[in-house]
Amino acid sequence: MSGTTPEFIPETTQDDPVQASSLDIQGRMHQISPVFTEAELRRLQRYGKVCHYAGGATLFEAGSSSFGMLVILAGHVAVTRHEGLGRTSLMREIGPGHFIAEVAQLSGRPALVNGHALGDVDVLVISSESLRALIVAEAEMGERIVRALILRRVALIEVNSGGPVLVGPRGNGNLFHLQSFLSSNGHPYTVLDPATDAAAAALAGRYQPTPQEWPLVVCPDGKVMKNPGNAELGRCLGMLPDLSGDKIFDVLVVGAGPAGLATAVYAASEGLTVLALEQRAYGGQAGASARIENYLGFPTGISGRALAGRAYVQAQKFGVEIATPASAANLLCDSWPLRVNLCDGTQVRARTVVLSCGARYRRPSLANLKTYEGRGVYYWASPIEAKLCKQEEIILVGGGNSAGQAAVFLSGHAAKVHMVIRGEGLAASMSSYLIERIAATPNITLHTHTEIIALEGDDDGLTGARWRNNQTGEEADCAVRRVFLFVGADPNTDWLHDCAVAVDEQGFIRTGFDVTRAECRAHGHAIYPPDLPDRAALETSVPGVFAIGDVRAGSTKRVAAAVGEGAAVVSQIHGFLARLPAGSA
Repeated sequence: MSGTTPEFIPETTQDDPVQASSLDIQGRMHQISPVFTEAELRRLQRYGKVCHYAGGATLFEAGSSSFGMLVILAGHVAVTRHEGLGRTSLMREIGPGHFIAEVAQLSGRPALVNGHALGDVDVLVISSESLRALIVAEAEMGERIVRALILRRVALIEVNSGGPVLVGPRGNGNLFHLQSFLSSNGHPYTVLDPATDAAAAALAGRYQPTPQEWPLVVCPDGKVMKNPGNAELGRCLGMLPDLSGDKIFDVLVVGAGPAGLATAVYAASEGLTVLALEQRAYGGQAGASARIENYLGFPTGISGRALAGRAYVQAQKFGVEIATPASAANLLCDSWPLRVNLCDGTQVRARTVVLSCGARYRRPSLANLKTYEGRGVYYWASPIEAKLCKQEEIILVGGGNSAGQAAVFLSGHAAKVHMVIRGEGLAASMSSYLIERIAATPNITLHTHTEIIALEGDDDGLTGARWRNNQTGEEADCAVRRVFLFVGADPNTDWLHDCAVAVDEQGFIRTGFDVTRAECRAHGHAIYPPDLPDRAALETSVPGVFAIGDVRAGSTKRVAAAVGEGAAVVSQIHGFLARLPAGSA
């Protein structure tokens, strides 16, 4: 079982899980732990096989066992988790009519917990592939199962249970980075401070981490790591599937923001095999949006993480393989199928590639900026960061919609938000509803024609910033411990140099009519002549390579536009595949 933050859940409706700061676990137990009727159990047996286990037998082990869903037909199963130092704790006992599963099992990922038979047990074992088929074919039961999976995720994080255990001193920068990574990916975790928790102190005493080796991480299988990187942590949690095989995907999506997730969902739902690569966390920059209020169908607004979380589950429901964190190193298009090399040396192949790798916030030219990243300087505004700045004065730099949403969100936690922009106002870069809300929020002060020119700090992190008015030249110091940067955007296209996908002067990818005939000729190959007059609107200069969302030149930098392009490109992929010579696909 695994969990996530409450932002994973969409807004309240009669039939949907809730989006709230806390979950009424007891009040939702009938949805978190539904019981199948005898008739439903008989229908479910079409999708799996019945297995018998003797008392004390292991049904599954954290980190090594994969299953889709286990339905208890007779007997009881104890679900436990590793706590470190060889200890395990009981999470719950599960009896007849109930099922064991969590969202990651839709993708066949390893279990995060252990299961043992309490006496003789009969279970119906449904594989991940059969579970996805069940959810699609059995609409009513499928809806209940998916709702239960999502609510279980929220419940686990509410009770601080499930997932890895992070052990580290309060305020540690490395600990913050891992918390942010897990939270952004909707993954549960527990944090223990060795200064206040005896079990954490005992673990630290055994492994004796140096200051650079904090935090210690206890993986679901009990393995203990010292300050792992995101990729190492992802492997221990099963977030990185094995991509070393010879499989050729129909669609390889690079980037799992709103555009990439839309492509993944629509392509997979239409029968195409899809792999999505994400270098940090699904949702992209939209995941940093505290509340999106102009997205169609959500009149009360929805957070970027909640919207992305819905799409993430939806993609897994249709069988999309998602690898996180998986960074693309280069794209090779001199032969076909197309190939993408990952930073870990793995190579994946696909008939088509969709570039939805987005854009990244710019880093201002400040001498010691990197020193304070995660220790006072942040590029994200989630509940984790909000807790850090409770009743403090903070600085937020940026004038786009993401900056506006972050400022409004953080104003509910910080004593004062200094919003810093280089221009004369917000009208040119921000939606009017956000401008009005910022103006109506008493603890947000807008500083126009202003930019940060220096950061100051000590061993504990950031202690202040210096800014300058670019009209008057006047400088001033501001004693703050938190600075949030939402400054501009540069396209993530540096890794495309080996394929030379045509880009504009700013590095954004040209598509459709923006691609010149000369650029097309530079990338012709035998199976797909470059001079075809009907080049698709979202196709790049390289045949079979498409670009959507923020990384595409001329795109509208809005979530709705990105989702629209993600859906539209699927029909163009079908068109490309249909034109391939017989036998080449």
